[in-house]
Amino acid sequence: MISNKQTWHKIAENLNEINFSSDGLSEISVDGKTICIANHNNNLHACTQKCPHAGGSLADGYLDALGNIVCPLHRYKFSLKNGRNISGEGYHLQTYRVEQRQDGIYIALTNTLL
Repeated sequence: MISNKQTWHKIAENLNEINFSSDGLSEISVDGKTICIANHNNNLHACTQKCPHAGGSLADGYLDALGNIVCPLHRYKFSLKNGRNISGEGYHLQTYRVEQRQDGIYIALTNTLL
């Protein structure tokens, strides 16, 4: 039986501790995984660090006006809300839940247990 368990990890005390680029993106390491954090209009989102198409570093990309993350290599666009590729190529991006709580900023990672 396979079970998925979410574990919350504190990544910062506040937004000022995350070193966002001018495009609102940052790369962090959480529990051995490299994650891309996006700040669009003070709403935080998180996804895998690499584009599922050609492995481009998403933290080196940018956010478009709608808050979609754009890969720096081939300009593929992904919704940070659901990971869907919105520019039509059919790829899917792993996304993670992020919460801003009174005591800090947390990200949820899913652990698969066999």
